Amino acid sequence: MSHNTFGHLFRVTTWGESHGPALGCVVDGCPPGLALTPADIQVWLDKRRPGQGRFVTQRQEPDAVKILSGVFEDERTGGPVTTGTPISLMIDNVDQRSKDYGEIAQAFRPGHADYAYFAKYGVRDYRGGGRASARETAARVAAGAVARKVLGAGVTVRAALVQIGPHRIDRGRWDWDQVNENPYWSPDAAIVPVWEEHLETIRKAGSSTGAVVEVEAIGVPAGWGAPLYGKLDAELAGALMSINAAKGVEIGSGFEAAALTGEENADEMRMGNEGVSFLSNNAGGVLGGISTGQPVTARVAFKPTSSILTPRRSVNEAGEDVDLRTKGRHDPCVGIRGVPVVEAMVACVLADAFLRHRGQTGAISRLISDPHG
Repeated sequence: MSHNTFGHLFRVTTWGESHGPALGCVVDGCPPGLALTPADIQVWLDKRRPGQGRFVTQRQEPDAVKILSGVFEDERTGGPVTTGTPISLMIDNVDQRSKDYGEIAQAFRPGHADYAYFAKYGVRDYRGGGRASARETAARVAAGAVARKVLGAGVTVRAALVQIGPHRIDRGRWDWDQVNENPYWSPDAAIVPVWEEHLETIRKAGSSTGAVVEVEAIGVPAGWGAPLYGKLDAELAGALMSINAAKGVEIGSGFEAAALTGEENADEMRMGNEGVSFLSNNAGGVLGGISTGQPVTARVAFKPTSSILTPRRSVNEAGEDVDLRTKGRHDPCVGIRGVPVVEAMVACVLADAFLRHRGQTGAISRLISDPHG
């Protein structure tokens, strides 16, 4: 199985299965001299950790990360720092229940990757989906923590849940301070009881529901990314679409731009005391594949979790028609725990873009700050 690696200069390879003894990642290309401890990574893993509410999977995983390589501590550094060599991170699996999947060992769950994996490889790990499980995203979140170290304090990546099922937030009530005050990462406190009622109905029915996550990166300077085949927005879209259950990505205004006129969509500019300023951000902070200095924004649509208790029609490996229901512990709404995963993937793409930009242009920043320069 190939294609377990993404990135160019900041490269991440994930490994492991949902019900194996452990999973993790190898981060290659991290610059040396960056302070990095397990606690720096754990804080982000704790945001994604399962078992933290009745509307997410009840699998109890501490997701305690171990740094196996790539950092070194001596009296000159005052703490562990990256060495520039590959950083290997490992997370033990401690609460697998493989017996829950015995009934689907020979049958394909509708909406899952079971059939596609079997058609390609002729073999599949049916225990929780193996590599296709959302459990793999823990490794991505760990890698994202390293990426944030590369980006530094000047770049902030943050995400929020803006829709569960048919229920959207009121954008007029958007408050980033609310995101960490509720278990749904909602910037709109008033929508929380609506979501809870919807999720409770879905959970009792043994069904699932979809969601939309919105992310922004603040502090990204103009110039990151490359034209044509290295577009920053294209790489963001690819990274976000690689997340389990992601079925759609928008950059900036996204599909809504199709309803705008040219006058409405164009982000007009003016020269200010600190250089160019934009009067809107329909482009999502990227033009021609290159960052503009505006916040980089995107939205990701997650489908309803395919593991549901309602019997569904399917087939088995023998080519027979079967009726199938999925047992086990699953998220009624996978988008809730998708928030830290979306943040991590954006951080990894931006860290890679930063290193590539630095490698091509050095310390020179071609910002238009002096119109007479």
